[in-house]
Amino acid sequence: MRHLMITILMITVVIFAGCSTHIHTIGDGASGNNKEVKRQWYVAFGLATLNEVDTREMAGEAENYEIKTQKTFIDGLIGVLTYSLISPRTVTVTK
Repeated sequence: MRHLMITILMITVVIFAGCSTHIHTIGDGASGNNKEVKRQWYVAFGLATLNEVDTREMAGEAENYEIKTQKTFIDGLIGVLTYSLISPRTVTVTK
């Protein structure tokens, strides 16, 4: 019974921690629904990056936009399946 409770607790922690979101508002924030989405890839438990996501480039000429970085369900699933050796994070810029 104790092992079952520990397993349920670990699954719950992974589910809730896996959905963390950070939002950064630049200028007055997003005024429309024009979105650009990219994925930032990390390896070795997040110690090194495989690619760089340039949010300035994603925003283009916009002066007012919103940057949202989050660990989506798919990102969490990839991390679980690879034992966190590869762990992506989704970056969305809304103009």
